[in-house]
Amino acid sequence: MLSVRTILDSDGIGLADVTCRHARGRGRPAEQTGGHAIVFVRRGCFLRTAGGVESLLDPTLAYSMNPGEEERYDHPFGHGDNCTWLRLDAGVAAELWGGEPTLPSRPLPTSPAIDLDHRLLLAAGSRGADPHEIAEQAIVLAACVLEQADPRRVQAGRPATAKARRAAADGAREALTANPDCSLRDLARQLALSPHHLGRLFHASTGNTIARYRMRLRPRAALERLAGGERNLACLAADLGFADQSHLCRVLRDETGRNPSALREVVAWTQTAQVGGEP
Repeated sequence: MLSVRTILDSDGIGLADVTCRHARGRGRPAEQTGGHAIVFVRRGCFLRTAGGVESLLDPTLAYSMNPGEEERYDHPFGHGDNCTWLRLDAGVAAELWGGEPTLPSRPLPTSPAIDLDHRLLLAAGSRGADPHEIAEQAIVLAACVLEQADPRRVQAGRPATAKARRAAADGAREALTANPDCSLRDLARQLALSPHHLGRLFHASTGNTIARYRMRLRPRAALERLAGGERNLACLAADLGFADQSHLCRVLRDETGRNPSALREVVAWTQTAQVGGEP
């Protein structure tokens, strides 16, 4: 009756596609939630009762879940429903909600932009996009949804001055240059910021998400290794954090328009010419 397809489970964040095929009628009484989550309704309509409050949920709304809540789901129709489940560990929930880990109980309206972003996130995860990218997008999406309930809570802790915001972005760039595989949450801890603030500040400063900036660093490191004569592409991909050799080749083609063997010849020729004093 309920099927869950997990798409991401990393660094305190989970993403899953949930399909319910419950028949029309009342659901099981007094089910307990297992953790924090934000749930986006994609299709269908159902009634959720939590903490004695009934909420009719449809694709224009999302809702939060908190650990230990007693809830019941009733279904006015027999057509089932589809939802996207975004799990947050207690630390992520608190970072998003102004230090308070108990997420809002009332339904959260989802604008057309938020609804599209959540569907794009689900699609990217289903295609096997970079987990860092999915986690970063998920955190930003969760912040956008929670802002519908209380913008001041979500904005709490944001650096107040332009200088501080630039310093945060520069600090993230420095840390990523030293370790491109550093996650958004690890970067945020190093810089004493919440992940969603850091993600937004970084994008405003550089024009790139942190995930995109990380992926810009990796092919440049690959080019440097290729210029030095590296021929083992599988080893190169593993060393630099690519999913596999084909991922490395695809990214290099996207960034430069050439495959690794052609790049090796070109960059090696350039270095040889410079060493030999040719114009």
